Amino acid sequence: MNYLEALSRRYSVKKFNPEMRIPQDVLLNILESGKLAASSQGLQPYRIFVVESSVMKEKLIPAFYNPSQISTCSHIIVLVSKKNVEEGYLDGYFKHISEVREHPVENLDLFRKSITKHFNTQEHDDILNWAEKQSYIVLANLMYAAAIEKIDTCPMEGFRQDLIEEILNIDSENEKVTVTLALGYRSEEDEFQHMKKVRKPNDKLFKFI
Repeated sequence: MNYLEALSRRYSVKKFNPEMRIPQDVLLNILESGKLAASSQGLQPYRIFVVESSVMKEKLIPAFYNPSQISTCSHIIVLVSKKNVEEGYLDGYFKHISEVREHPVENLDLFRKSITKHFNTQEHDDILNWAEKQSYIVLANLMYAAAIEKIDTCPMEGFRQDLIEEILNIDSENEKVTVTLALGYRSEEDEFQHMKKVRKPNDKLFKFI
């Protein structure tokens, strides 16, 4: 199955088969695609929570306005965005670059000053907005990789942010739950899988200049 076939097969699943669980190696491949997502300045201003225990999934069900996916899926991914890029975060980021690329951290001073100057001119809401956009790039990678692996998904924004943050013990002063993704295998009872995909025709979507 090529990538266009995989994307054509993909749809937002409304009900998964609760008896089927994603193999660990396949799950790790999908997560690796999220790790490799494009990220502005390489900063990755987010964390990726992978909910796999049945106990934790049960706790999360009341946090969703449409719980059918959460109650039947194999795994739930929760993307959490940073609300600020503080000095301590930059310390860890540049230390990691230094270690991976085997360069003295001092050689990165100009790069760090440029990043620091940029964030010092940004309002708090602007930084969060930027971080959330970065999280959606991760979401796209995860959904694409899952489609290639023949794993079904459903991205979801209809949830109680405060409740998820409480359940996952997220520091809401510094982070925000942005979007979630249910993964698993579609149920034969989900009638949406038989509906034709509806998208804009090319002449209304693309403009060649």
